[in-house]
Amino acid sequence: MIPYGRQHLDEDDIEAVLETLKSDWLTQGPVVPKFEEALSSYCGANYGVAVNSATSALHIACLALGVGEGDRVWTSPNSFVASSNCALYCGATVDFVDIDLQTGNMCMKALKRKLEYAQSINKPPKVVIPVHFAGQPCDMERLHALAKQFGFYVIEDASHAVGAKYKGAFVGSGQYADICVFSFHPVKIITTMEGGMALTNNSEWAEKMRMLRSHGITNNPEMMTEESHGPWYYQQISLGFNYRMTDVEAALGLSQLGKLEAFLEKRNALAAHYDKFFSECPSITPLKQSSDSYSSYHLYVVRVGSLTNKQHASLVTRLREQGVFAHVHYVPIHMQPYYKNLGFKIGHFPNAETYYQQAITLPLFPELTFEQVELVVDKLAAEIGS
Repeated sequence: MIPYGRQHLDEDDIEAVLETLKSDWLTQGPVVPKFEEALSSYCGANYGVAVNSATSALHIACLALGVGEGDRVWTSPNSFVASSNCALYCGATVDFVDIDLQTGNMCMKALKRKLEYAQSINKPPKVVIPVHFAGQPCDMERLHALAKQFGFYVIEDASHAVGAKYKGAFVGSGQYADICVFSFHPVKIITTMEGGMALTNNSEWAEKMRMLRSHGITNNPEMMTEESHGPWYYQQISLGFNYRMTDVEAALGLSQLGKLEAFLEKRNALAAHYDKFFSECPSITPLKQSSDSYSSYHLYVVRVGSLTNKQHASLVTRLREQGVFAHVHYVPIHMQPYYKNLGFKIGHFPNAETYYQQAITLPLFPELTFEQVELVVDKLAAEIGS
């Protein structure tokens, strides 16, 4: 079976983990800050806060920006539920902005219309969370301009986009967003087994996120409410969480980071190979890539038009039966039962729903061969008669 995604680990990764396992530190030691510094420096950001998942990073990013009861957070319906759940954890209200059908990313025209209406009824969002779907950055320049015009914060959900670039700058640099979140799940671009990181250029938000990831505790005397009792002393300043990354995970992340450029080159080469074949298949449409961006290609997604729900399911099933683990990313969040119970309905975000009925994720990972790409293309084309 050819999976849709798979981590790439080599002897250097294993040795980095073993070295940490043999050290005096397994959980919170010197490797976590090294990883934070390495990735933030790579992306051009001032601060990195490593945590145990991108979900945790999204949660504390919202809290750092003051999201709470009565606030509104908007995101894309074409994402995993973590992109919206993070706001609900804070007691905020969630809403969605429909996508551009050709890219799978948040539609800036739809966002502007929604912002104008929200302003007219005095219900603007406090935070907008664009999702860099499949590794391609959103139109962040336009989104940043809207943020300035309408006065909201921006948290980039860049879970798919470690190493991606927008207008020549790395995603995470903070040029167009307040906080950026990455994921290091095994099928992502680089892995720490499980893990995530929030990048920002704001020292206060970084400090708050560090405290929130560790029970709301600080040992910084400048943040304490009274004089320190001694070198052992700490204070719980706020209600935080156990969201910390371990040194073992960070060691793997540091080793993986050294291979990031090679991973990206291979993913882009494989995507170009797919594109070459699909250019001759009018019924198969890869997601459109922007000339302003360099995608990390976490996923390779195509749209197959004019499929019923049963045909869509049958096509994915038949491909799996033939050894190609095709998948679908994602079930639109507003279609989930939990969100339907919040009042969302089918028809609220038609582009996301149309995309969902057409989308198929095909295998893409660094160890995939060009011959396997051709095999996947042949099987898909044969199934749909192209």
